Amino acid sequence: MDIQFNTDNSLTHVSGVAERVEAHLRERLARFEERLTRLEVHVGDTNGPKGGPEDIACTIEARPRGGAPLSASAEAADVDAAVRSASSKLVTVLDRHFGKSDRHGR
Repeated sequence: MDIQFNTDNSLTHVSGVAERVEAHLRERLARFEERLTRLEVHVGDTNGPKGGPEDIACTIEARPRGGAPLSASAEAADVDAAVRSASSKLVTVLDRHFGKSDRHGR
């Protein structure tokens, strides 16, 4: 499973964030690893330099083998919290998706 990490140009001073995000996602989504080809993580600051509470947005798109992309999004005060929240939502989406396909013999 490949992981692509993308940020907008308004996020600065986030050294090592890509490595932390990848480690978190590999741990959190380990049970789906054989069923996914790629994860795309998009992180951005919705308010830019103005700041504000919970202005970091994260969208994670999972690409199942032979299926349509699935995604989950979240907003939080910092990158790590936004990624944790979005990954929790994605686990629910993947459980639902793969649970249905397992029940239907796909």
